Amino acid sequence: MVESVLKAKTRNAAPDTEPLLVVDNLHTQFNTSRGIVRAVEGVSFTVKRGEVLAIVGESGSGKSVTALSIMRLLPRQSARISEGRIIFDGRSLLDLSDEQMREIRGRGIAMIFQEPMTSLNPILTIGLQITEPLKIHLGMSDEQARARAVELMGLVGIPDPEGRLDQYPHQFSGGMRQRVMIAIGLACNPKLIIADEPTTALDVTIQAQILELMKDLSRKLNIALIIITHNLGVVARYADRVIVMYAARVAEQGSADAVFHKPRHPYSMGLLRSVPRLDRPRGAKLETIEGLPPNLALAPPGCRFAPRCPYKIAMCEQEPPLFPTDTGGFSRCHRHAEIAAGKITWAAAEGKAVNTVATSVEPLLSVRNLSKHFSVGGRLHKGGVVRAVEDVSFDILPGETLGLVGESGCGKTTVGRLILHLEKPTSGSIRLAGIDLANATAADLKTMRRKVQVIFQDPYSSLNPRMTVGQIIGEPLHVYDIVPDRTKATARIAELLEQVGLRREMAERYPHQLSGGQRQRVGIARALAMEPSFIVCDEAVSALDVSIQGQIINLLEELQRKYGLAYLFIAHDLAVVRHISMRVVVMYFGRIMEVADRDTLYREPLHPYTKVLLDAAPVPDPTIEKGREPRLIKGELPSHLAPPAGCVFNTRCPMATQECREVVPPLEQKKSGHYAACIKV
Repeated sequence: MVESVLKAKTRNAAPDTEPLLVVDNLHTQFNTSRGIVRAVEGVSFTVKRGEVLAIVGESGSGKSVTALSIMRLLPRQSARISEGRIIFDGRSLLDLSDEQMREIRGRGIAMIFQEPMTSLNPILTIGLQITEPLKIHLGMSDEQARARAVELMGLVGIPDPEGRLDQYPHQFSGGMRQRVMIAIGLACNPKLIIADEPTTALDVTIQAQILELMKDLSRKLNIALIIITHNLGVVARYADRVIVMYAARVAEQGSADAVFHKPRHPYSMGLLRSVPRLDRPRGAKLETIEGLPPNLALAPPGCRFAPRCPYKIAMCEQEPPLFPTDTGGFSRCHRHAEIAAGKITWAAAEGKAVNTVATSVEPLLSVRNLSKHFSVGGRLHKGGVVRAVEDVSFDILPGETLGLVGESGCGKTTVGRLILHLEKPTSGSIRLAGIDLANATAADLKTMRRKVQVIFQDPYSSLNPRMTVGQIIGEPLHVYDIVPDRTKATARIAELLEQVGLRREMAERYPHQLSGGQRQRVGIARALAMEPSFIVCDEAVSALDVSIQGQIINLLEELQRKYGLAYLFIAHDLAVVRHISMRVVVMYFGRIMEVADRDTLYREPLHPYTKVLLDAAPVPDPTIEKGREPRLIKGELPSHLAPPAGCVFNTRCPMATQECREVVPPLEQKKSGHYAACIKV
């Protein structure tokens, strides 16, 4: 149905109003040892000049494969486009030779990849990598290309562009490397930029800077922009239109306002309700979409979302087409008219809210004046000291969740490693249940290892690929002689799997046979096997899809209520931290900037840095986002080898005075239970 609409639009449109890109009935498949995986099926859409189109959906839905198909960057040996058309600026990309396609890449269509460090050549200077496409596509001389590179570096907001052209990628921060990728993308004045998760690895403040830059350039230069992302707040802030993909197909598409405010597919409804929001009161429990996406090598007949849909009926056994909806968009749901009429609404999640006050006044974990310094340098570099953590103090009570937020490099993970005794502190003390870990005996440390566990960010790299799930969970039971009997150990493993929402037969599988959410549940089960009282969650949900993230957060809260666990929850996502935490610590450049209970800190932040963090965080609502200008933080993080004098935030603070550049502000109680390190508050 969409195909015919697109063809009609193309036939009837005037030349100057024709879409820049037309993707018509695209099918892309991979030949694997397990059969043919149909990664993209029947995808159709258009992109106008100067338009921002967002493609969203869970991992494996076909978003990135669609982008790679447009660029014709699929692996030759295993992938092929079996059907469909891709028309760019009047030319059929699928009919072009490899040489002709190379001329279009970079010149007509540019792509910004998710991780800039793996996309930039580490042994070539930044200048060489920016000037290369200028020489190849535009035939510029060395002098012309360098002048254009300086211009591009300034355009994307990199200071001292002339000097930094001769530096290498490792000498740039993550945000600066992403800016370099944008500069390379813009080098030849492309008509279309495809940005595949361009800000996933970036902090909320740098993310806001990068996306504002891309949006401004899109408007000024009339460049079309396709953003592929999980972050619905980013979509609400920047997208004109939205495509929601599920299991290789378009589930819904329409204007951003329509998809966010009047979704016409149950999957879109579920995605939007799975996201914790800063602009609404915290709910008792996160909404989730239960179950997992289907295996695309054995895709089920009928509606692919039906096995997870709470509103499926007999008709859903038949494959739905893309229906036109009342909002002017399209929905692949038989019941879209009932959704529009208000007869179908996503039921609110049931469950009790987490206690906002712990039951004990004696802290389980007490950190006092904690500092960690690293010596760097060697024969090739001048030595120095990195003060990764400086004078950090906080308590965590039994049954409490303490959120720890801040930009990359602020010392969050180092604090977690110090608590886990994976690093030794330079100074300060860490007391767990009254035991001083710095001066603990071997027996005390063995006891501590049982009491304190960790859930890592990447569940795949933290699980042994050569061990089954049962062996991974059972290993600590044997090492610590918790359950010496093999039969009882097997029963205990099955019990742990059920506690984290996995079936018993999962014990026989290997990590690669599980989804990301399932692997994270295995990591939680392994931590629970030690019967701990305290768990460090280091970015435990940042790598997960929105719906799976909600499942894991709800599971952590349920386990906390059941077993009285305490958590140190380290994360970038401010909305997730607000949902799960009882108190929040904000760190910057190794120091604590602010501490308060969750509701107070988010309602009345005192420190300028906390205010900037909250202002930079996007809300998944186009009406709110289009009506406000994000308060962008100025400048980059200073060098850890040359920290600023006085307040560490003074170089980026809009309120900084001369006193701020001379005096290190202590962390003081400004209101009851509310602490801030700022002399201006």
